[in-house]
Amino acid sequence: MTDSSHIKARRVAIAGASGLVGQHILQTLLADETVSEVHALGRRGLAIKHPKLIVHRVDFKALPPLPPVDEVYLALGTTIGDAGSQAAFRAVDFDANLSVAHAALAAGARRIALVSAAGANAGSRVFYNRVKGELEDVLAELETDALLIARPSLLLGDRAALGQRPRAAEKVTAALFKLLGRAIPLGLRPVTAQRVAQALTSGLPTARGRSVLSSAQIQTGA
Repeated sequence: MTDSSHIKARRVAIAGASGLVGQHILQTLLADETVSEVHALGRRGLAIKHPKLIVHRVDFKALPPLPPVDEVYLALGTTIGDAGSQAAFRAVDFDANLSVAHAALAAGARRIALVSAAGANAGSRVFYNRVKGELEDVLAELETDALLIARPSLLLGDRAALGQRPRAAEKVTAALFKLLGRAIPLGLRPVTAQRVAQALTSGLPTARGRSVLSSAQIQTGA
């Protein structure tokens, strides 16, 4: 029998709880009996209310000290189009996520989960992939018990319901998948935001060291 005592009464922080993947992470954490507190960090409030949920409206450039936490989920992300420039994109996807990680570690967190992207590589010529890879590498240098990284392909989800603009690449890929189905290799198929959230929330409590979940692994639950 597996000893699960070390994952009881977990106190968790999450950044990006209003996003496509983050909303599913938040819902899963709130429903998890082993989680006692969920501290959601964001620039705006959340519509959801729950006895476990504590919402912190913050400036990611000047984060206040966080209450004690055991884990942190980093789900902040944007696009260059939405951000308006490469610098603004980096400020969210790299700087803000890293700031939250540092604040969480200072508050006692020993485990980090990150929503990254397929193709993340600090040596990539593609700016988007390079920033994602740089963040992964910097987080791997932090003193933690576990870093769990999800690298999904294009995400499926209702962005309109979140007030987000639809992303052209995601729409095209989703249409191709409907047309070609299983002819598309598993790792290139679009993946639902809910599956990404499930992979991270189920894996982080018992993760050890640095682990990377490919889009194919996220699809199959392997």
